[in-house]
Amino acid sequence: MAEKSTNTAIVGASAAGLAVARCLQDSGVPFILLEKNEHVAGAWRNHYERLHLHTSKGLSALPDRPFPEYVPKYPSREQVVAYLESYAREFGLDPQFGQEVTSVRGDQEGWQVFTRDDHYRASNVVIATGYARRPHEPAWEGMAAYEGEILHSSRYQSGERFVGQRVLVVGCGNSGAEIALDLWEHGAQPTTSVRGPVHVVPRDLLGLPILAWSIFLSKLPTRLADLISAPLVRASIGDLSRYGLRKPPYGPMAQILQRGQIPLIDVGTVQAIKEGKIGVRPGIARFTVNGVVFADGATGDREQQFDAVVLATGYRPALADFLEAAGEVTDASGVPRVSGRESSLPGLYFCGFYVSPAGMLHEIASEARRIARDIRIKRSS
Repeated sequence: MAEKSTNTAIVGASAAGLAVARCLQDSGVPFILLEKNEHVAGAWRNHYERLHLHTSKGLSALPDRPFPEYVPKYPSREQVVAYLESYAREFGLDPQFGQEVTSVRGDQEGWQVFTRDDHYRASNVVIATGYARRPHEPAWEGMAAYEGEILHSSRYQSGERFVGQRVLVVGCGNSGAEIALDLWEHGAQPTTSVRGPVHVVPRDLLGLPILAWSIFLSKLPTRLADLISAPLVRASIGDLSRYGLRKPPYGPMAQILQRGQIPLIDVGTVQAIKEGKIGVRPGIARFTVNGVVFADGATGDREQQFDAVVLATGYRPALADFLEAAGEVTDASGVPRVSGRESSLPGLYFCGFYVSPAGMLHEIASEARRIARDIRIKRSS
């Protein structure tokens, strides 16, 4: 396998990889953009059909190219994919498709990147593979005996084939809440299992996208930001405890900045819950042949039958699969300790791994500019 040289190797050609590539291109830095799939935006393509961008398009554009005017305020999955395709095409970013990276290793001369077909030598490596690399599928007692269908949200496409079925959605994050709504809209009977407390915020507040509020409030001390937002969110969402949704003891901004977790941005699920269209139950204690037993606290365990279960239980970055030094630069959950600037290992960068109040795409654009600027300065020094 002949060694090929470049200044920077970028791993992943979805939003983060494309943004870094464009910023390096604009800085005159040579790069290679490697993508395991045969197209850009692999993660967006594989998500469920109903998915929309939860942050407004005006605050979610990548460097140097806004979303088209005809695209609605909150673009659909297909519109985001089309945007990323046109982004790569317009700037001639030329991703190398079908190049799954199998190993990234550092040495005294820089970095070596191996794919199934090629071997690259680079001064810098930018890993832009994102959080959603490997589905997280927890196990419960009795799962093997359950006779219904169990699928992770990564394999869920639409509620169309679940018409009339009783479906349990495990998890009430943004994906889980929208999947539950999608199931009801297609004629299923959805219930969501919510193990712990959850913050719910409206997608728009007083006529402004919640992202705009979040960007403004993030400039304030965290406690003050949450004190200001609390009455506004309460007036918009109401008290959800009567419906089985408890609030955490900390505010939404604290959840983002201190715990790296995004609040649930409501796109209609809350109203459906209030109207009884979507049931809410606590966490699962165990599976049975025909359903699950819920851990109902003081009232004891409660059993309920379901035809199918959708695990909206998130993903893991799984960087150790190919990054040999992953243990040196990631935390106990496998998430990079630093995103958007050089890691503790010279020449190694991550883009798109910081949970930001500004929203993921907005943050990716900022990180890409910082990474490109840093690499350009190093190259010219």
